[in-house]
Amino acid sequence: MTKNFAHRGFSGKYPENTMLAFRKAIEVGADGIELDVHLTKDGQLVIIHDETTDRTCGVSGKVGRMTLEELRQLDASYLWRGQMEEPNPIPTLREYCQLVEKLPLVTNIELKTNVNEYPGIEAKVLELIREFRLEDRVIISSFNHFSVLRMRELAPELKYGLLSESWVMGAGKYVHDLGIPCYHPIHGNLTPELTAELKQYGLEINTFTVNTEEDIRRLAALGIDAVIGNYPDMARRVLAECNGKGEA
Repeated sequence: MTKNFAHRGFSGKYPENTMLAFRKAIEVGADGIELDVHLTKDGQLVIIHDETTDRTCGVSGKVGRMTLEELRQLDASYLWRGQMEEPNPIPTLREYCQLVEKLPLVTNIELKTNVNEYPGIEAKVLELIREFRLEDRVIISSFNHFSVLRMRELAPELKYGLLSESWVMGAGKYVHDLGIPCYHPIHGNLTPELTAELKQYGLEINTFTVNTEEDIRRLAALGIDAVIGNYPDMARRVLAECNGKGEA
């Protein structure tokens, strides 16, 4: 049964990667939440997609060169200006963990190490996961496959996924041979042939960013494990129909 992961929270209707978007994703019954983690200048884990604050906060700055205090002064709902009743600060990973600590929710933590490697970020993320006892409710992924392997050395018991936007030849064998259980490709690359190859190696397939009913139905028919999209309310309804349950 295909699961419904909220991409950066309920980012289709609320500011992405904010506590508001995460709470709203939980309210509409998402099975999981995908989020992005960076490391600040003073070694704090923050949730934001880009390496800079320009797009989502409307202020020029590089996340890795700013302190947590500096980042917390910004409004992560800049793209929604005029639509929010109050500002939405950039959240810390700790705040998020406190939110989901007691929930049966899967969290897909993407390590944003593909531009800046942020030395030590893997150990810091692991420390929080263990503090909040989320070991059996997380998937660690990254476009930087070296980062995934570094974290697996620290915690082989966690679940890991390799992100990809490329047409990878022999993707199933590549992921399997690295000993990683999940593959997270962009959904447009999931042809029936590639899906069959991935399944041949017993891989879990979680795909992004899936925002139309048509794509959700196509991917559910292929037996994809999870769709990661901006509209978890719509995805929940469509997947319920695909599973023959109607609106849950």
